[in-house]
Amino acid sequence: MVIPSVLPERPTAGTPFETGWPVRLADTDGDQRLRLDAIARYLQDIGFEHLDAVEDGDTHRGWVVRRTVMDVLKPIQFGERVTLRRWCSGLSTRWCNMRVQISGSAGGLVETEAFLIHFGTESGVPARMSDRFMEPMLAATTEHRLRWKAALTDPAPAADADGVTVRPFPLRITDIDMLDHVNNSVYLSGVEEVLADHDDLKSGPHRAIIEYVKPLKSGDDVDLAAFRTRSALDIWFTVAGETHAVTKVVPI
Repeated sequence: MVIPSVLPERPTAGTPFETGWPVRLADTDGDQRLRLDAIARYLQDIGFEHLDAVEDGDTHRGWVVRRTVMDVLKPIQFGERVTLRRWCSGLSTRWCNMRVQISGSAGGLVETEAFLIHFGTESGVPARMSDRFMEPMLAATTEHRLRWKAALTDPAPAADADGVTVRPFPLRITDIDMLDHVNNSVYLSGVEEVLADHDDLKSGPHRAIIEYVKPLKSGDDVDLAAFRTRSALDIWFTVAGETHAVTKVVPI
């Protein structure tokens, strides 16, 4: 699958859900830049706020993220106040693409899109969304037969391959959520660890794509395998050689 170079615009029908807050110290790096893991937390937070504002939101509390695209067009800085706008850009009956635009009060701008699967909180399997829940999404979109197709399909390289670096990524108890899975934002903190060695990628506009293949759980011994070419940085989260998530960072 090829992800569009420009993420879908806001719909002409309907009104995006909007919220906001200040960028705080714990969200930023040494250069005062809003980090990728903080962006991932912002996406989770607006998602749950949005559920509180829509019909049947209380019965749609279980979601799994399969892919997130983050386009950092202009870095958001510590001290800015961000406005987040969230809307659906495509759906089927059990999953959807949700766009979130994050704009900073000093001009910072991040555009994101996430592929989300709705899970039954009791069944633990993908579950159909209710008609009332889908109604505003259907009214604002034209893609109603959304399908999943992975965009990052390259296998993890051998640890001793030319140009590959491998580092351990120890998990902490605070990384684990109530499902005994590593929280989505934690993966992006691993991406930040690797990006620290590639200032040229994060200093200008860039796109980070992460696809979650298999959940990481407490007790997993995780390694980050990274391979840098001139135009891209690829990162694999592996456990005993098995890929659990894949990330690609490219300039835009």
